[in-house]
Amino acid sequence: MRILLVGYGRMGRLVGELAPEYGGEVVGVVDPQSPHQTGRADDDRWRGQVDVAIDFSLGEAVAGNVAALARSGVNIVLGTTGWQSHETELRRAVGEGGIGIVAAPNFATGVILFQAIVRFAAERLADQPEFKAWLHEAHHAMKKDAPSGTALLLKKTMQEAGYTQAIDVSSTRAGWIPGTHTIGFDGPSDSITLTHTARDRGAFARGALTAARWVRGKRGWFDMQDVLGLR
Repeated sequence: MRILLVGYGRMGRLVGELAPEYGGEVVGVVDPQSPHQTGRADDDRWRGQVDVAIDFSLGEAVAGNVAALARSGVNIVLGTTGWQSHETELRRAVGEGGIGIVAAPNFATGVILFQAIVRFAAERLADQPEFKAWLHEAHHAMKKDAPSGTALLLKKTMQEAGYTQAIDVSSTRAGWIPGTHTIGFDGPSDSITLTHTARDRGAFARGALTAARWVRGKRGWFDMQDVLGLR
């Protein structure tokens, strides 16, 4: 599996380090801020030379990256957040390019399973109005978007499960926290809390590589629910 790394920060470098465990080889780097860059996203040489691009760049760069890679017929794993306002544009580019993409705010397998547990809890508590919901997420100080994409996904999951009451959402940005998400349902006399805690970034990198291996040769718009067979 020939991999193009889009974004060569901490996550990009970690994906590159772990790639051999998943049968992957990094054949190029796209990152204008890095001395390791070997080409731009719109470089024609990626056509036919790259199986999957794994994007952990910046939200503001995603629209251009996806459009360029789609024109080159390169499938994509999109781990960057902060691009949701461009989703219609991205879906159009993916469709016109005839490629496959796995787009998810969080690639950790444990988070995807946690989402399924949260959905189950929200379904059961939807008709228990005395339990009020809250959601708190914490990440490292360098993470720009708050609340996180995963927090927004979990909130949406609860609402789609039928929980119609307000969900209070809060965020913490401090230190080097890889990522913690807690869902709570607080009643008059007792509380229910569910928490997922990432110990390091390896969970996200490994999930992205699992998605890259899965999406190779596919066409369409997918997420980690598809990759893990949870639909």
